[in-house]
Amino acid sequence: MASARFFSYVLFFFFIFFISPIFPCHAQNVTLSVYYETLCPYCADFIVNHLVKLFDEGLSSIVNLRLVPWGNSVMQPDGTFLCQHGPGECLLNSVLACTIIIYPDVKWHFSFILCVERLTLQNKSNEWVNCFDMTGLGTVPIDCYKSGYGNVLEKQYAAETAQLNPPHKFVPWVLVNGQPLQEDFKNFVSYVCKAYRGEKVPEACQSIPLMSNSLKKATINNPASLLNADTPYSITLLLIYGIHFWLLSLL
Repeated sequence: MASARFFSYVLFFFFIFFISPIFPCHAQNVTLSVYYETLCPYCADFIVNHLVKLFDEGLSSIVNLRLVPWGNSVMQPDGTFLCQHGPGECLLNSVLACTIIIYPDVKWHFSFILCVERLTLQNKSNEWVNCFDMTGLGTVPIDCYKSGYGNVLEKQYAAETAQLNPPHKFVPWVLVNGQPLQEDFKNFVSYVCKAYRGEKVPEACQSIPLMSNSLKKATINNPASLLNADTPYSITLLLIYGIHFWLLSLL
């Protein structure tokens, strides 16, 4: 009897002090990561025709967008890069890496990337320099590239891409809070809205279903998934209190 009561209190305080802190009490932005390569037509289509929706109806206010321009590139033993669409892609990947770090505001660097990818879709990627004038950004990223720092950034992106688990199968490879969307990447808005746990829900999330059929099926087949990092904090505490007092009732 006493040991059972002791166990119930140990379990209760374990959840309170060690488990419950991992559930955020405050609104947190959703991390949307896009692993891509500059001259890939599928990547360009996604960025120009789908990812741009991030800036509609307030969705960008709840998202931390990470663009990683490396994709299927390969770093050779001598430290040089081999890119899927040729040396021009290696150059542009490095320039965009520089643009991202020099203009950290997502609206700034995304506007430049969007311009470059539009040109890619139009088979005018050789006109990418014009995107500086078109977006009003300075040409400092070119200096960054010429200094060799762009290649340093690309090596970091190469290492990050290589560490993806599971490994990327194609590009664009899109993750929401570290979870790959696989072939459903164009439906990223629904996943972002589902992952968001803040109070200020943007308009973009108010008129779409928050769970796809595959997600519903996964939840039904794995009830334990109901209690994870996406579970609202208040519901988690109710579950903890319920378990605690149920154990006490057995004493």
